Amino acid sequence: MHHNLCKATTIMAIVGISCVDAFVPPSTRAAATTSLPSSSVMSLPNYQSSRRTTIATTTQLYNAQDDDAQDNEIERLKRQAAKLRAEAASLEADKAKQLAVAAEKAFNRFDINSDGEVSLSELKLGLEKELKTEISEKRVKELMKVFDTSGDGALQLEEFVTVDKFRNQLEAIAREEKRIAAEAEQEKKRQEQEVLLAEAKLEFLNEKEPTLSDKVVSVLPYLFPLMDGLQYGRFLLGADDAGANPFVIILAVLYSLYRSIPFSGFVAFFALNFLSGNPSINRLVRFNMQQAIFLDIALFFPSLLIGLGGLIMQGAGSSVTNVAGELFSDVMFGTLLLTLAYCAVSSLFGKEPDSIPLISQAVKDRMPTIDMLDNEGRFIPREMRKDDDNKSDEDKK
Repeated sequence: MHHNLCKATTIMAIVGISCVDAFVPPSTRAAATTSLPSSSVMSLPNYQSSRRTTIATTTQLYNAQDDDAQDNEIERLKRQAAKLRAEAASLEADKAKQLAVAAEKAFNRFDINSDGEVSLSELKLGLEKELKTEISEKRVKELMKVFDTSGDGALQLEEFVTVDKFRNQLEAIAREEKRIAAEAEQEKKRQEQEVLLAEAKLEFLNEKEPTLSDKVVSVLPYLFPLMDGLQYGRFLLGADDAGANPFVIILAVLYSLYRSIPFSGFVAFFALNFLSGNPSINRLVRFNMQQAIFLDIALFFPSLLIGLGGLIMQGAGSSVTNVAGELFSDVMFGTLLLTLAYCAVSSLFGKEPDSIPLISQAVKDRMPTIDMLDNEGRFIPREMRKDDDNKSDEDKK
């Protein structure tokens, strides 16, 4: 009200000053202007300046009164906020007091033997009575762990809470148990899927324990390097007393059959190479097929060395003696027989003959394994798999 009154007074003052000139007759104003001395005419700016000063003073007064009103409103709001905080604190205190009273009453009901503490069995009986439901001992133990801050295995009065808090905690425990059970079920399904996938891969890529027939068949590929390596045994097998040896007779028959097939070496090479890529064949058989191919290729290098050595010595004006050539061939044939015997015996016992220097490691690198198959059963070469692993590691970083 006071603010509106000041505003009205200011407006009336301005209007009143303006009306003084408005109601003076023109002739009178002219006469007065004519009759006024020059000093009176010169005082008109002073009058206007005084008029502006009056208006400015009135405006400042209005602004000062407005600021006072805002300060008063702020103070009023502060007092109201303080009052609300005090009321909230009082409500909290009353609520805490009520909860304490309720907890004490519940404690007295649960403390059956009145020994001043609630044991695990008393807590279980009390909660089942209050909640009218059976509670597992496991959940009661979880409750005890949550509220037993002293860790003595019992609840004292200061540790005891209301039944509602026990109920809420039990519900939280139940939700956690459901979450854990759901995760365990998902993990179980995932493991079952992995087992099924591994079995499918194992069925596709036959890496099972070799059967007796697999062991016997796995020895046969080594006949290929044996037939091609007989050239190094011509001195031993061509001896006078070698014809009565059953081993030599068997080799002679096999060699005759081998040579009766046109391009037998190429046929054996491509047949073994093709069959070794069949994943349904047992791994031991496939491994021996690949190793037989590598051994047959390795037999080429001694012949190459003998030929180069003969050319070099011929160019130097000398030649390889027959004794040296025969000795070299006998050593090569003996080494081949020992190598093939090791491979045959190891295979018959169901173990991969993977101890031949250089050759066995090269064969292993070519052999497909279960981890080379993706989840859809597609074969991924070792080089591509390493690149994918490196990319995954970089993405994780």
